[in-house]
Amino acid sequence: MSDRPTVDDVRAAQERLHGVARVTPVYSSETLSRLAERPVLLKAENLQRTGAFKIRGAYNTIAQLSSEERGRGVVTASAGNHGQAVAWAAREAGIAATIVVPEAAPMAKVEAARSYGANVELAGEGFDDTLAIAREREAETGATFVHAFEDPRVIAGQGTLGLELTGQLPTGEAVVVIPVGGGGLAAGIAIALRALRPEVRLVGVQSAACAPFAGREPTGTTIADGIAVKHPGVLTRPILEDLLDDVVVVDDEEISQAIVLLLERSKLVVEGAGAAPVAAILAGRAGGQGPACAVLAGGNIDATTMSSVIRYGLTASGRYLVVALLIPDRPGELARIVGLIAAQRANILAIQHHREGRNIGVLETEAELTLETRDEEHSQLLIRALADGGYTVRRLR
Repeated sequence: MSDRPTVDDVRAAQERLHGVARVTPVYSSETLSRLAERPVLLKAENLQRTGAFKIRGAYNTIAQLSSEERGRGVVTASAGNHGQAVAWAAREAGIAATIVVPEAAPMAKVEAARSYGANVELAGEGFDDTLAIAREREAETGATFVHAFEDPRVIAGQGTLGLELTGQLPTGEAVVVIPVGGGGLAAGIAIALRALRPEVRLVGVQSAACAPFAGREPTGTTIADGIAVKHPGVLTRPILEDLLDDVVVVDDEEISQAIVLLLERSKLVVEGAGAAPVAAILAGRAGGQGPACAVLAGGNIDATTMSSVIRYGLTASGRYLVVALLIPDRPGELARIVGLIAAQRANILAIQHHREGRNIGVLETEAELTLETRDEEHSQLLIRALADGGYTVRRLR
């Protein structure tokens, strides 16, 4: 295999993965189609073995190792999903695996890799740090390094998802939106679809906080940890520059709302990186004509993160409203506020009283209310009702 895989390499990978990687379904979504004003399809790779597409590339690579390489075991760096896939594939091959993940990696991903028998080391602040540390382990132990994207065997394995899409997409014009971190998935899909469905528009999507392919400097952390790779792949970048039609960005607020929509309306649990394509489609950034297919690359999101994302997503969409009201500190005042809220058919989730503060008078108290609302319009109606009731309303979220 050359440094740049071909569609024949992808087909060979598909043979190796037969009976290993699942052929994941493509669902249509009436709700997302209505919101996007175009047909929206969902390639549910979050239902893949180990919960993400990474098993394709990891297994295809490990299946091609020599006996000597297998004997030395494997080591890798991962934001989480690739590590799980390498751990699973190594277990199936009967070889040792060491996975280096960032210290802040979601525990769901860490524990899953450990459950497959791998030695998991938490080190570094992000993927680039863990990559350097994993390379040190490679030099120290002689283990075979399995890169998350800078390997033609990995790219060919990821490309099998593109082969599946060739038969799952409707005929004619369509758009496929793919999350881009290091670029291995997008490169593999692009190789397959450009060869077999050249009319399909291919769009990569990155997090606004970490979008090197889109020409942006990293600005911080993101809930899309699976695509938070600061430096584009040397191998993948020219492939994407040749074969993708566009690379767009979405922010964490848009990703959070996409996660909530997928959970609530499509009954699909999807992590930040996997939801980014849906966010791009809903934001109108996919371009092109015809149905838009979002590649839901993974679903490995832990319960703590999911809880935070749900709260954030509901707040961003106007379905959680947090307000502070300065009110007279006297009996019956809170009951009057509750009555105003009930009249607007909103639900009170929490109330906190603050009697100390620079802006609170001697005979006043501040009530902070967390309310469940239908949407942003309902939130605005509620704020106006409280203001009309004589209260000074300060919106917190």
